[in-house]
Amino acid sequence: MIAKLAWRNTWFKPLNTVLSVILLMASVAIITVLILLQKQFEEQFSSNADDIDLVLGAQGSPLQLVLSSVYQVDAPPGNIDYAEAKTWMQNPFVKTAIPLAFGDNYLGFKIVGTTPTYLDKFNAKIVTGKVFSNNFEVVLGAAIAEKLNMKVGDTFLGSHGDAKEGEKHEEAAYKVVGIASKTGKVIDNLILSNVQSVWAMHDTHEHEEGEEHHAAALNSEEGKEITAVLLKFRNKMGIVLWPRLIAQNTKMQAASPAIEINRLFTLFGIGLEALTYLAYGIMLISGISIFIALFNTLKERKYEFALLRVNGASRFQLLQLILIESLVLCVIGFFFGTVLGRIALIFISKSSDEEFKMAFNPLEFVWEKEGVLFLITIFVGVLAAVIPAVKAYKLNISKVLANA
Repeated sequence: MIAKLAWRNTWFKPLNTVLSVILLMASVAIITVLILLQKQFEEQFSSNADDIDLVLGAQGSPLQLVLSSVYQVDAPPGNIDYAEAKTWMQNPFVKTAIPLAFGDNYLGFKIVGTTPTYLDKFNAKIVTGKVFSNNFEVVLGAAIAEKLNMKVGDTFLGSHGDAKEGEKHEEAAYKVVGIASKTGKVIDNLILSNVQSVWAMHDTHEHEEGEEHHAAALNSEEGKEITAVLLKFRNKMGIVLWPRLIAQNTKMQAASPAIEINRLFTLFGIGLEALTYLAYGIMLISGISIFIALFNTLKERKYEFALLRVNGASRFQLLQLILIESLVLCVIGFFFGTVLGRIALIFISKSSDEEFKMAFNPLEFVWEKEGVLFLITIFVGVLAAVIPAVKAYKLNISKVLANA
């Protein structure tokens, strides 16, 4: 009975109720989005950097090098000489060295020249077809095959640079020979070929030289460039020593994904923290709104409370009634806030997927943090109801009825 009465009383002044719920819903939605973004952002960045100790690339911003080579979300600082890089790739300290060569895209999806080891690094299997082996053969990431509805045997023309509208290379078409399995990582949004295909596509003398001379030029590594090399060492000494060795002896740099991503998380965390404070500020305002609504209606409902007491309701039941009314508002606000937060994440995910090829899952639940958020929401409700509930508890029914 008390719960039913509390529900009806909650809508005694619908405008006040709706305002309180909207404020609470907004704060919960913001915090929910931040919780999901932070968790999934960090997970995606950490998983993509697995088995990469250092990134060898052109001098410039180490963060830019890591973002472009490991996460494919930025333009690289430049290219490096393949022959020079190869001497370091073959060093006994190195366990695996995966070359990366950028330059073209297809409908905004980056074409990456590399080796089959790149697939192994992400545990990506070939679900249809085979791995690229000849020039202009490509393996599609799972997300590309799904979005563009492409299959083994399809051909396409690449565009120069990162922009969709770049100049098309009409002299040679890429052929799809394989589709990779879905990994949830950056490779899902990449088109993979061998490095020689990238060199061939950008050979400035392609149309000027004969077939035989051109083939010889492609097979030669002299003067060829790549974008970066993903390195994994046999022991940790290489991670410590190589950044300084590379900087002192070459025109390249060796950047640590772990260091650069920690720096990025620190910057990212400052923004999240500021937004979190804002959201809790809105939640506090919501609590004040609930308190004002309950306190103001208390004066108008004194006669109702007195009649409840006359009909057998205890002081504790009146106190319980006020608390339940406040908690009903909080539960409604929390529920719709979590729903709104996930709807917002869908739009954020669509935008980030188009821009950075990075998607987020709105259906994931971070039970630990969202559970704490629910408890904080309930605490706000209890706090807002304390004074009105105590006043209802101490209500002098004889005085109220005498003045009625």
